[in-house]
Amino acid sequence: MARSFKGLRLGAHESIGGGLSKAIERGLDDGAEAVQIFTKSARGWAAKPLADADAEAYRAVAEAAGLPSAAHASYLVNLAAEPGDLREKSLDSMADDWSRAHRLGLVGLVVHPGSHPDPLRGTALVAEALAELHRRVPKGDSKILLENTAGQGTALGYRLDGLGALVMAADHLGSWAKRRIGICLDTCHLFAGGYDLSTRKGYEATLQEVDERIGIERVHAFHLNDSKGPLGCRLDRHENIGKGQMGTAGFAALVNDRRFADVPGFLETEEEDHALNLKTLKALRR
Repeated sequence: MARSFKGLRLGAHESIGGGLSKAIERGLDDGAEAVQIFTKSARGWAAKPLADADAEAYRAVAEAAGLPSAAHASYLVNLAAEPGDLREKSLDSMADDWSRAHRLGLVGLVVHPGSHPDPLRGTALVAEALAELHRRVPKGDSKILLENTAGQGTALGYRLDGLGALVMAADHLGSWAKRRIGICLDTCHLFAGGYDLSTRKGYEATLQEVDERIGIERVHAFHLNDSKGPLGCRLDRHENIGKGQMGTAGFAALVNDRRFADVPGFLETEEEDHALNLKTLKALRR
């Protein structure tokens, strides 16, 4: 049975090399309290079906270890794509991943919303894609978690008003969205997007805006990454905790924030650095 935490549950994205359940073992070795995985290749469309035996083995190992887990969708997915081949491939991939997430007992499926040169049109396309995914995968406890982006190119959702607009657009399409759509906040992406998480004051101001524009209750996961680039750089360059431009003050505020009791936070740094980064974050707990 999983332990209960008064603040953030600290975890990491782990490799599924050798089998899905190997990610749980790697997480335990790193000292993780939660694990994020890819359920299939993140850089391709095709994937062999998830075998029942593999799904059952993963659930059994994760439950025995007490580690809640989430998945990250393919990097190729663009929910804001115009009708055509890319949109259909994105929907097919997401529907498959979401079904896998339910079968594996995952907390959620994290996805970058996508890119579009017209934010209003792109927001509508994302909402329509989410509604279509709800139609294709109508049941299950795992949520789709829209992740804020760093703001590169025409990526949607790098500012909190834009991320909030995506959530609101989905909410307007049906009551199902409040149950099935949430968000994942990436600390590096927030910083790159202009939100100063290098101080406690900046952290509190950012989370107040999250609550006002989206709702704290919609935050179901975090990505825990320092930033190689400076504040507002709009570059997605992850760094080890405390070794980048953010320092540790904002992370200290986050890991002790009781509003996120038992919410998982996942490192996305190099796997060989996970144990050290988790040790750094745990040392910030009061």
